Amino acid sequence: MRFFNSRFFQTCIYFSCLLILVSQKIALASNHTGLTVSNHDVLVLVNDSTSFDILALESFDQDVETKLLTQHENLVELIPTEHKFKADTTENVTVTVTGLNPGHLVVSAESQLNETWIIEDLFVRITVANSRSIIYISFVFGWIYFVAWSVSFYPQIYTNFRRKSVIGLNFDFVYLNIVGFTLYSVFNCGLYWVPALQAEYAKRHPRGLNPVLLNDVVFSLHAAFATIITIAQCLIYERGKQSLSKTASGMLSLFALIVIITASLAIANVIHWLDFLYYCSYIKLTITIIKYVPQALMNYRRKSTVGWSIGTILLDFTGGTLSMMQMILNAYNYDDWASIFGDPTKFGLGLFSVLFDVFFMLQHYVFYRHATETTSSETTVSEYSPASRSSPIREREVA
Repeated sequence: MRFFNSRFFQTCIYFSCLLILVSQKIALASNHTGLTVSNHDVLVLVNDSTSFDILALESFDQDVETKLLTQHENLVELIPTEHKFKADTTENVTVTVTGLNPGHLVVSAESQLNETWIIEDLFVRITVANSRSIIYISFVFGWIYFVAWSVSFYPQIYTNFRRKSVIGLNFDFVYLNIVGFTLYSVFNCGLYWVPALQAEYAKRHPRGLNPVLLNDVVFSLHAAFATIITIAQCLIYERGKQSLSKTASGMLSLFALIVIITASLAIANVIHWLDFLYYCSYIKLTITIIKYVPQALMNYRRKSTVGWSIGTILLDFTGGTLSMMQMILNAYNYDDWASIFGDPTKFGLGLFSVLFDVFFMLQHYVFYRHATETTSSETTVSEYSPASRSSPIREREVA
């Protein structure tokens, strides 16, 4: 009995009750659903109108006044912007959105009670467009370049299979490709399928959209698979004395070191796993810039494009051109030129790839259009010496 009457026991009872009360309050707060909207993403044309509904998912104990806030008042007109939700009711409010000028904005809200749970889910991402036709054209371009880029791997695979040879296909290009697409797949799969990474991205970019879509995941995985087939062909088909260059080996070793270090830092919780994905994407961008150089240089030294499929280049050119055209159309339609000139990385990479495609087409159709195929014994490392470049050996015409 002395124990039950002790001050220690009374203190324990007090803190236990306090903990229960706090837990109940947190549970009640977490059960609050507050206000939300019928659609978090709204598209409206300039000089046109649409609407969304503000939904009260539960009744409030007292009246709640809300006010909608816009980032750019000159883009849309909202009616109404203020509303009072009566206590003990679950009424909905229809808000009319009229497009004034093209652009993107996020509509948020503030409430009279200043309780974050009330308006936490009350936001709308609004896109104001100049033309619905351009939206459809952009959509079609997007699917065409997706298909073109996906199919672009197979002309080279077919060429290798038909010739039973990979002579003329630069190994540096192939191995840089597999590393690039593997890291691109890691980035896409992580952001598309891992909830923890999605949560971290949402934390860093509140109310932003996940940049990775299903077609991104499918494309990257398919690209890696197709490149693996090409590598297998490099191992089993005739290849002369072609091999991975020391320069490419050094770059790939550097990329591997970066991946190992950043992954170790993520395991040790020094950086977040999302940062690791970003490092993977940076390596992919770097590879995209440099991967065409070895093949272009090899064609120049051989004075031939034999073994390097022009079909791959034509499809890549189609995909890259339509991708840039889509970006330009979207920039005009949403008055979002900053997506091109403010952050030129994506557009610059597309332009860089297209310029290389043009150069490859010039090599194939103009500079070396009369090139003939060499035998495997003649396609050696010495082929890249200055002496061999001055007098390339040509034997038989390619059918």
